[in-house]
Amino acid sequence: MNAPEVISLGCRLNIAESERMKAMLADSGDVVVINSCAVTSEAVRQTRQAIRRARRARPYARLIVTGCAAEIERDAIAAMPEVDGLIANAAKLDPRAWNVPLPAAPPAPTRTRSFIAVQNGCDHACTFCVIPQGRGASRSMTIAEVLREVEHHLDLGAQEVVLTGVDVTSWGHDLPGTPPLGALVEAVLSAFPQLPRLRMSSLDGVEIDEALFELFASEERLMPHLHLSMQHGHDLILKRMKRRHSRADAIALVQRLKARRADVAIGADLIAGFPTETAEHHTANLSIIGDLDIVHGHIFPYSPRPGTPAARMPQVEHAAIKARAAQLRSAVAARRGAWLQSLVGETLTVLAERDGTGYAPNYARVDLPEGTPAGTLIDITPAALEGGLLR
Repeated sequence: MNAPEVISLGCRLNIAESERMKAMLADSGDVVVINSCAVTSEAVRQTRQAIRRARRARPYARLIVTGCAAEIERDAIAAMPEVDGLIANAAKLDPRAWNVPLPAAPPAPTRTRSFIAVQNGCDHACTFCVIPQGRGASRSMTIAEVLREVEHHLDLGAQEVVLTGVDVTSWGHDLPGTPPLGALVEAVLSAFPQLPRLRMSSLDGVEIDEALFELFASEERLMPHLHLSMQHGHDLILKRMKRRHSRADAIALVQRLKARRADVAIGADLIAGFPTETAEHHTANLSIIGDLDIVHGHIFPYSPRPGTPAARMPQVEHAAIKARAAQLRSAVAARRGAWLQSLVGETLTVLAERDGTGYAPNYARVDLPEGTPAGTLIDITPAALEGGLLR
């Protein structure tokens, strides 16, 4: 009999949740779970593609879909002939939803980095975003719960822990006393001095509290890699998106951080072709890449999502969206290439992955010597940049 399989699409939160589902379903027999994504129309297309591919590979398995697409595109996904059932996003970590014994043991990580979902859901109303429909209101793990999770992963040999969620910087807003995210990060680092590396997933810059900023600026075990949920480089578009920061806010944050920790690498999410975006707005979006020194860029061509205000705004032509996304990707690639080239000859402590590469603290990807054991930290001095990899 085939072992259960969980196929994860989309964000790091889905990756963390998929690990837990694998543990819950370990004795469930011939079942395939698609942990889906619906952040863009392309993500939904990839979810459908994954469902069809899984059915071809496992024709006799029970095929269950959960995740955001199972909420937001429920009727359409349920109507697919390959699908045997859906599990609500809010219930996917509840063993009762899967008819498996209580309680489920914490999962053993299958990746070299351990992803811990400290927060779920979102209370904001960005006009382009459908994720609150799929994830619900923001809710946080307590500090004690997070510390137990970290301890479990460290006991299993984790060298790096990644704190993730839908809107990580809103962590604590629903807890007694509304502790800031910096309090959680400080608690993790203080409780586990043996933890070599702690990394944060995407953050909303306007909600980075002073304690978290100070840790980013001075704590070596907190990786110098700040990924901002930026979305655009023009203030009018940010206002129409209902984002809570301005272009100047983001630039000031990065300048302030780099003045304290020059090696920090900046990442950002940027949307191309948001409704009403003009050529002038697009030029500002392009220029924010240089102003923030973005070397880890996630570029999303805008696609209207069901039930969102942006879907009712005047839309940009598809060809223009595609062209603008390509320009943004090209600008990020050029800046990233120059940044990677600057790391040649610099000694980097790299966490080895299972594919023969690894990640430096600043999230630069490095090609490792053959036979380097996965999950180990190794000092590497790259001699060249080839194919986007330091070698």
